[in-house]
Amino acid sequence: MKKMMTAGVALVAMLGAAPLASAQSLDALIEGAKKEGMLSTIALPHDWCGYGGVIAGFKAKYPFLNVNELNPDAGSADEIEAIKANKDNKGPQAPDVIDVGLAFGPSAKAEGLLQPYKVATWDEIPDAIKDPEGHWYADYYGVMSFLVNKDLVANVPADWADLLKPEYAGQVALAGDPRASNQAILAVQAAGLSRGAAAGEAAGKAGLEFFKELNAAGNFVPVIGKAGTLAQGTTPIVIMWDYNALAARDTLAGNPPVEVVVPKSGVLAGVYVQGISAYAPQPNAAKLWMEYLYSDEGQLGWLKGYCHPARFNAMAAAGKLPADLMANLPPAESYEAAYFPTLDEVNANKAAVVGGWDATVGANVQ
Repeated sequence: MKKMMTAGVALVAMLGAAPLASAQSLDALIEGAKKEGMLSTIALPHDWCGYGGVIAGFKAKYPFLNVNELNPDAGSADEIEAIKANKDNKGPQAPDVIDVGLAFGPSAKAEGLLQPYKVATWDEIPDAIKDPEGHWYADYYGVMSFLVNKDLVANVPADWADLLKPEYAGQVALAGDPRASNQAILAVQAAGLSRGAAAGEAAGKAGLEFFKELNAAGNFVPVIGKAGTLAQGTTPIVIMWDYNALAARDTLAGNPPVEVVVPKSGVLAGVYVQGISAYAPQPNAAKLWMEYLYSDEGQLGWLKGYCHPARFNAMAAAGKLPADLMANLPPAESYEAAYFPTLDEVNANKAAVVGGWDATVGANVQ
């Protein structure tokens, strides 16, 4: 499914008829969650997609629940492993819910790690990015970008090929380990797309060759990049989702000055999905969390964090997207060349990147 989409209509082509939602009674969920008293999340940094505000909103709405935030900086693979490691553990180290890259939803379902649940707004989640049985469903998407420290980078790179220039020696980093982080895995595919490779395995292999060259040139820094490492000068250029880059820009507040660049080629859109652990110690709290995330309030919480929420098109059609929030997003033209890979392409790329990073690139990112 090769689509060229703008920000405002990016999900229109994926919308279609959906089965009726099968959400439990909200009152019943609230009563059940009150008895449980806690929700355990995992891998939700507060500056990722506005999650700090989303979590605060959930706590304000349901003050009887303690939100136990596990390992905020974990990657998608770590989340899956946390479910596996805690199958027989009903304690606070067992996650109730996960937020993972698109490729991890179906694989987690296949391994029996997720339980089905359809939220009340199920119909407004595009069919192409949800499991028909409700084991996983898209929450938001963004595009790959460069976050650049302008104090240390004289010429801001405009495209992937620029990163290979000698002037960027010791400056370029990924925002995760490409053997475990969905963000980093898809960054490799984006680099491959910029070289004309077809999405999927071909782009993954082409992306690995790009990072092999980047590493051989001395430009690649094997450190997980974030706002702090960028400000310190350890990773002056970090490849990350646009919403993370924009949030980091806000966090840094001009110290140092940064620029967020959507590259001219290899503009890759990435979808993340939600799921409830099949072994969730607090299943009612988990479902209540999902209802909140997919309510208008939760969806707008992600939009405040510069993400395009899954219900974006339906909410736009209903006039539910505030103009001030839309004005904070990058210009629509930044998304015009965005490519939304199919699930098969995402899976093929993941296999190529995870399986080939050590042998091809050989950089131990940590």
